[in-house]
Amino acid sequence: MSNESGALMQMLEAFEAAWNAHDADALMSFMTDDCVFDTSAGPHPFGQRHEGREAVRRSYAAIWDTFPDARWNDARHFVDGDRGVSYWTFTGTKRDGSRVEARGCDLFRFKDGRIQVKDSYRKNVLQG
Repeated sequence: MSNESGALMQMLEAFEAAWNAHDADALMSFMTDDCVFDTSAGPHPFGQRHEGREAVRRSYAAIWDTFPDARWNDARHFVDGDRGVSYWTFTGTKRDGSRVEARGCDLFRFKDGRIQVKDSYRKNVLQG
């Protein structure tokens, strides 16, 4: 593994820890100024796109508003050049008490040692 790949792997591990700490400042320290976050769900085939630091920050915070106890567990990270992948198991409880547990992944594009694009995917768990 190259030094750059090793540094990106460490960043993805720290990024995961920041998600679990619900620390928006830490998360944004890993993002480029021209960052993009494509959510798992939304009105478009790519979910909902959030572009720029403030929009991405707001969308991250909205996840914790929806799931106050949100956690991303059992993560595995992979890096290849300017691309990366994180696999995880999401768990969270909505404010109405309904619980979600689902596998998912994030596809990343890196620029200048930071995350430029976070494209998120999560299994759709059917109830009943």
